[in-house]
Amino acid sequence: MSRTTTRRSLSAAAAAERGQGGSSIDRQRRKLLVPFVGPAFIVYTLLFIIPAIGAAWISLHEWAGSGPMKFVGVKNYIRVFQDDLFMKSFGNTLLLLFVVGAAIFILAFAMTLVLRDMAGKKIVRNVIFFPHLINALVFGVLAGFIFNPGGMVNTLLKPFGVTEPPAWLAQDNIFPLIMATLVATTTGYFTTILMAGVDRIPPYYYEDCALAGANAWQRLRYVILPLTWDVFGTCAVLWTISSVKIFEIIWVFGGSSGAGIPPTQSWTTAVYTYVTAFSGQSTPAYGAATASAIISLALVSVLVVFLRRAMRRDAVEF
Repeated sequence: MSRTTTRRSLSAAAAAERGQGGSSIDRQRRKLLVPFVGPAFIVYTLLFIIPAIGAAWISLHEWAGSGPMKFVGVKNYIRVFQDDLFMKSFGNTLLLLFVVGAAIFILAFAMTLVLRDMAGKKIVRNVIFFPHLINALVFGVLAGFIFNPGGMVNTLLKPFGVTEPPAWLAQDNIFPLIMATLVATTTGYFTTILMAGVDRIPPYYYEDCALAGANAWQRLRYVILPLTWDVFGTCAVLWTISSVKIFEIIWVFGGSSGAGIPPTQSWTTAVYTYVTAFSGQSTPAYGAATASAIISLALVSVLVVFLRRAMRRDAVEF
């Protein structure tokens, strides 16, 4: 029997098997779908889908957290977008997302390239990853102590003749300090992820580059970036989700100025949502707060879909 006849026979057998409900492997997979995926889907539905639907319903009402709910439709969303404080908070969230994100990824990738061939890079990797293990509240408290009027920075400036040190925690200065703190405490985490992506590249790619006479830029452009592009995409999605949820460090850092609630110049949508719902006013506005949270969720969803599509490339197997 010729190879062509054999292929035709196998194709016909496979087609017949699919017509009978799929291959035995497919049938086994479908049988395992319910016991393995079912519990996870139930938990996901209970912890995310149902609360998300409930939040969307609350955002269409005026509600103080107890008592009757008054249906107002999209008025809460209109109210939020007409609030200058929300627009300022939304702008700060975008600054964290894009400006801080760009600084983190530039520094993380530069550190990855520097540490790639360094002796003892495993020790350095553990050291730079360590800040990620510390709660953001700790960094907020430490930063507040460092930059308060009698803190370490102003104390170090006195020997240099700075008799009137800057008010680091003032309204106009606090958000840039928060941005710098986030860069300092988050860069190591993404450096560790990028280093893992670079380390998985087989050595023979670099050997081929050396034989071809490729310089450092060509090795970066044609080997390192293409083979770690999926890692960059994952990091971009992780930062997009994390940046919109940043709350603790802002609340503690801003509260260290003595006002309790952070200065409005440092608010993000997460802080705005919390203050609107639980603090800063006599009657909590859960409807408006939930509308703010829904807007943040929509922002994250749109950006994640955009990033996944924009950074999509053919998979490179090695």
